Order: sequence, then C-alpha cells, then structure tokens
Amino acid sequence: MATNEIRFGDNDRLSALVAHLVGADALVLLSDIDGLYDGDPRKAPADKPARFISEVSGPDDLAGVTAGRGSHLGTGGMVSKLSSALLAADAGVPVLLAGAADAAAALSDASVGTVFAPRPTRMSARRFWVRYAAEAAGSLTLDDGAVRAVVQQRRSLLPAGITAVSGRFYGGDVVELRALDDEMVARGVVAYDAAELSTMIGRSTPELPADMRRPAVHADDLVAV
Repeated sequence: MATNEIRFGDNDRLSALVAHLVGADALVLLSDIDGLYDGDPRKAPADKPARFISEVSGPDDLAGVTAGRGSHLGTGGMVSKLSSALLAADAGVPVLLAGAADAAAALSDASVGTVFAPRPTRMSARRFWVRYAAEAAGSLTLDDGAVRAVVQQRRSLLPAGITAVSGRFYGGDVVELRALDDEMVARGVVAYDAAELSTMIGRSTPELPADMRRPAVHADDLVAV
C-alpha cells in the first residue's frame, strides 16, 4: 500500500489539510505568541518593536515579515504556522492565529489574534489534492509560451510546449510544471508515462499519432501555484 500521500509533515500543515477535508467553518492555530508580527516580538529592540499584523488578506500584508523557525530538532515555529494558515486560507477556510493563552477567547473573538482572510470560493477537493496533498512524482519544463498558456490563460499543456521531462512517473500521477528558470508555476495530473511523454516533447498535435493527441496535462487537472 502506498503511503507517500499521507506523510503530511507537521501538525500545523495537517490541521490545514483536515480543515479543508471536513469543510470546517474556520481553523484556529495556537502559538506561544498572540499572533503574527513582522519579526519576533521577544527579540525586537525596545526602540523598534515588532509590528503586529491583525489581518492578512493578500501577499502585500506580508511584506517585510520575517517568521522564525522552530527548533532544529523538529518542524514548527511561526514559519510552519504562517505556511499552514496561508494554505488553509487559499483553500477557502478562514484562519485565526492566536496565542495559546487566548485559546478560549479565540473561539468567539477574532480580535485576539491575526485573521487570514479566505479566498472567496472554496477550492474543490481534487484541485486541493493536486495543489497541496499529492506528492509530485516528477516534473515537466515548459517554454515561455506554455507557461503563459497554463498560468495566465488556464489552458491545457500540450507536448509542443514541453522542453524536458524529469522523474519516473506514470499517467495519472501528479507532476510539477516548471519554467525555463526552474521556477515551479503549476502542478497537474499528467496523462502519459514519463517514457512515453519523452518521445512527444516539442511536437505539435498533428505530428503525433492519433492515440497521443490528448493534452499532456488537461486544464481541468492543472492548478497554478
């Protein structure tokens, strides 16, 4: 039995995944400080205290934020909580990051911590699985035109736009889609095995055999990152 996809990592990430899975109304993450700051409030100099961030509604609200990591003996810390809060909010679950001392109040009063606003509509279970839960079995490198088609136009990925194939994967596996500079731009469910797709890269649809004219990754199975 395969177990790769149930190795979720730390408890913060696991809680975000479960919150989406069960359709939770909200997720409360508890920390040893009372919310998100742009730096560690316990280490900030007295003449320049860390700034408290009461709400995160988009990337601009995180400008200048430096989150500390947990112990070298394990995962966790504010980095884990911030990442997990953003994951859940991106999936459509509102999040409150608060201090453990305010746990009781956090159940009814969002002002005790930092609120992470959710996306307007909840991500489908399949897209959530592709984006966050599934382990990537390989990667495809895309030319600039394919990156624009996939990310900006939400179109399917065709073999003509692929420049390289990496990893050992099979049709139905999740793969990473990367730009020429190796930046990951999307994840998706690939339609072909790695060996098969390697013979198709760079070829236009009319050049392919009839049974190989499906998209390499269909738009319905793509999630931009």
